[in-house]
Amino acid sequence: MTDLHSDTRSDLVQLSPEDTHALDRRHVFHSWSAQGALDPMVITKAEGSHVWDGAGNRLLDFTSQLVFTNLGHQHPRIVAAIQEQAAHLCTVAPQHANAARSEAARLITSHTPGDLNRVFFTNGGADANEHAVRMARLHTGRHKVLTTYRSYHGGTHLAVNMTGDPRRWASDHGSAGTVHFFGPFLYRSRFHATTEAEECERALAHLAELIAMEGPQTIAAIVLESIPGTAGIMVPPPGYLSGVRELCDQHGIVLVADEVMAGFGRAGRWFAVELDDVVPDLLTFAKGVNSGYVPLGGVAINDEIAATFDDRVYPGGLTYSGHPLACAAAVATIRAMEDDRVVEHAAALGEEIFRPGLVELADRHPWIGEVRGTGAFWAIELVRDRETREPLAPYGGASPEVSGVVAACKRRGMLPFVNFNRIHLVPPLTASASEVREAIEVLDEALSEVEQQAS
Repeated sequence: MTDLHSDTRSDLVQLSPEDTHALDRRHVFHSWSAQGALDPMVITKAEGSHVWDGAGNRLLDFTSQLVFTNLGHQHPRIVAAIQEQAAHLCTVAPQHANAARSEAARLITSHTPGDLNRVFFTNGGADANEHAVRMARLHTGRHKVLTTYRSYHGGTHLAVNMTGDPRRWASDHGSAGTVHFFGPFLYRSRFHATTEAEECERALAHLAELIAMEGPQTIAAIVLESIPGTAGIMVPPPGYLSGVRELCDQHGIVLVADEVMAGFGRAGRWFAVELDDVVPDLLTFAKGVNSGYVPLGGVAINDEIAATFDDRVYPGGLTYSGHPLACAAAVATIRAMEDDRVVEHAAALGEEIFRPGLVELADRHPWIGEVRGTGAFWAIELVRDRETREPLAPYGGASPEVSGVVAACKRRGMLPFVNFNRIHLVPPLTASASEVREAIEVLDEALSEVEQQAS
C-alpha cells in the first residue's frame, strides 16, 4: 500500500516576478478595483519593516500592508509558533476546544478593558462586526444600528452598509437597518466648531438629537471605530467616546467599539478606547491581534451580553472560528508585545518622533493642511489651499498630485498608505526611530519634488 504521507518534496511556490505578475493578471480577481487597468506590485520577500518588489527594490513598508503587520514581517517568534502548531495540530472544528484558541482567548481578555471576558473568534474584521451587531440585536430585541460617516467596518453585506465612506455606495440599498451620523472631525467640522471642546460638545448633541429622532427604543447598537482608520485617523476629542458611552447607557443601547485597525497597540495603547477610559459592551478586533500572519478576528463580549446566550442558542458560527494556526500566531504576537514592550514603544514613536517630525514637515510644505495621529497611526491631510482647505484629491477619488507624491516616495524607497487626499504613515509598531525619521525625510523630498513640478 502506498504511504500517502511519505512524499517530503517542497511545495513552496517559486516563480519569477514576471511569471507571478502574468499569472496574477490572467487568473486573480482583485478587490476594490477595475480589473483592466491594474498593474499590481509584485512582492518577492519581506523582513521587519521592509518589503522587496519584483525589480529587487527594498522599500520601507509604512503601510503595514493594510495596517496589520504590527510586529513587522517574518517575525521569528510568530513564524516559529505557526510552524510548531502546524506540526502538532493544523486544524480542528470549532466545536472542539484546543489549547491555542483557549490561550489566545485568555491573553486577549487579559488586555481588554472592563468585563470583556469572553471571545467569539471570526476570520477577520468584517465578520467580527457582523456578529457584534447580531449579538446586540438579539440582546436588545431592537434592529437599528448607528454608525458614522467617514468610517469603514468591512466588505460583507451588513458591514459595508455600516461603512461611512464611498466603498458603501455601490452596495447600499438602505435595507440593513443602518443610520449614519457625523462624528467629530475638527479640521472639517460639520458643527462650525473652532475648538476641540466645541467639536466634542456639538458632535454629542448631534448624536443625541439623532437618537431622539430615530427612537431610542428602536436602536440596538452604536458602532464606532475608536479611531477611524482608513477614513482619516481622526482621533476623537477628549470626552467624546465617554459621552457616547453615557448616551448608550441612558437609552439601553449597546456600544460596539471597532478596534480592528486601532487595536493591539496601533494607537499607543492596547486598545484605543483606553484614551478616553471607556469600556464598550462589545469590542471587535482583527489585524494586529496576530499581525495578520493567518486570518483571525473576533468579538470580545461583556458578561451581560454573554449571559444572554447562557440558555439561548447563539445563531451564528464559522467553520474556521478560532483556527489553531491563527490562534497560535495570536499567542506569539501578544506574548512578544508584552515581553518587548511594543505598545510602549509605539506610544514613544508617536510622541517623540512622529508628532514633532510631521509638525516640522507641515511648516515647510503648503500642501499639508493638517497632521494628526497617535502612536504609530498618523495621517497627513493634503490640500490645495490652506485657507479654503480644498482637498488635493476629491473625496472618493484621486489626483495627479497625490499620485505623484506616492510615486516619488516609492522611487526613494518608502511605501506609504494613500487614501483620497491623505498620506498615512502606519509602519509596524516595531519600526525603529531611525526608520521613522527616514520615512519622514522621504516624504519631505517627495512633496518638494511634486510641489515644484506643480508650481
